Amino acid sequence: MRPTPQAPRKPPAPTPLTWLYVPGDRPEVVAKALRCGADVVVIDLEDAVAPDRKDHALRATAELLSDPVPVPVHVRVNALDGPLAEHEIRTLAPLPGLAGLRLPKVQGPADVHRAAGWATAAAEPVPEHVAYVAEPVPEHLPYAAGPIPEHLPYAAEGPVPPAGRTLADHPTPVRTPPVRTPPVSTSPGTTATLDPATLAPAAPPAASALPATPALYALLESALGIEHAFAIATAHPALRGIALGEADLCGELGVRDDEGLAWPRSRAVVAARAAGLAPPPQSVHPDVHDLDGLARSCARGRALGFLGRAAIHPRQLPVIEAAYLPSAEEVAAAQEIVRAATAEGGALALPDGRFVDAAVVAAAQRVLDLAGRRR
Repeated sequence: MRPTPQAPRKPPAPTPLTWLYVPGDRPEVVAKALRCGADVVVIDLEDAVAPDRKDHALRATAELLSDPVPVPVHVRVNALDGPLAEHEIRTLAPLPGLAGLRLPKVQGPADVHRAAGWATAAAEPVPEHVAYVAEPVPEHLPYAAGPIPEHLPYAAEGPVPPAGRTLADHPTPVRTPPVRTPPVSTSPGTTATLDPATLAPAAPPAASALPATPALYALLESALGIEHAFAIATAHPALRGIALGEADLCGELGVRDDEGLAWPRSRAVVAARAAGLAPPPQSVHPDVHDLDGLARSCARGRALGFLGRAAIHPRQLPVIEAAYLPSAEEVAAAQEIVRAATAEGGALALPDGRFVDAAVVAAAQRVLDLAGRRR
C-alpha cells in the first residue's frame, strides 16, 4: 500500500489584528464578545477561571462550540503539564466551532507535539448540555452573576463599533490537513530528524488518515520558551502562530518596564518570521481605562514588528485596530512604490531618490493588504 503523502501547509487566512479574551465560565459574556467586532474571540479556560469553575467552563465552552459561531473562536487551555489540558484539548479539538487552540507556557517543541497528539485523539463524550447561563455564579468570584462592574476587564458594555467591519468580514477557520508527526525525543544522546526545508521535525508518511488538527498557537511565557522560540515556531505543521505571555515572563525575569522586554519581544518577532508565520500579536495592555497609553504602546509594538494585539475589554479593540492599520500617508507611499515597480520592473529609484527593490515592493504590498481591511 502506497503511503499517504504529507500535505503542505495551507496559506494562512488574513491575519487578525484584535484578539479579545473572555472568561470561559461566563457564557453570557462570551456571547456578547462575539458581537463586539473582534477578529478573534479567545475563550480563556486558564487564568480567568477559578479552580472550582474549570469543569463548568469547559462544559460551557464545548456547548457553545458544538455548532458554528459567527467569528473565529480560539480557546486558551490550561497548562500542558497540568491535569486539565489533555482532557480539554481532546474534548474541544473535534468541535465545529473551534478555530484554534492557544497553548500556554510552551517550553519547547515537545509541548507542541504533545498537544497536537491529544488534538487528534477522540475524547470521551461530553455529558448532556446544561443551561449554564442560568446557573448562579458564586458571589466571591470577580465575575459574580448580575451586572458586571464597568472597571472589570471583561465588563460587558454592549457592542463596540468594530472600526468599519462586520461579522461577515471574518475569515473562515481553517484546519491543518492531517499529518502524523513524531514527538521530539528527549532521551539523552538522541536527536529528532529535521526537515531541511523548515528545520521542523520531519513527519513520516501516514498509512491512514488522521483527524484534522486544529490550528495551534504557542504562548511563550518563560525564559526557556523564549530561548526555544524558533524551535517552537517550527515544531509542527498545525502551529500557526506564537505570542508572548508578558505577565508571567516579567515575573520570571524580574522585569519592571518595557526596556527589559525589548529583547524577548524582538526574539518572538524574528522567530515567527523566520518560521514563515505571521508576525505575532502584542500581549495585553492591562489598564482598560488607559486608552492613550494603549495607543502609544501599540505604536511601539508596531515599530518592533508586531501585528495586532490581544485585548481584555471591548473598548480596547478600536484603539488597537487604528494603531495597526496604515495611515493615509503610508498607503499613498505604498501605492506609488507598487505602481512604479509594475511599470518599470526590477530595481529602480523614485523621483524623490528612494531606492526600490523587491523587498521594498513586498513591504509596500503588505501595507496595501492591511489597508484593504478598512472599509
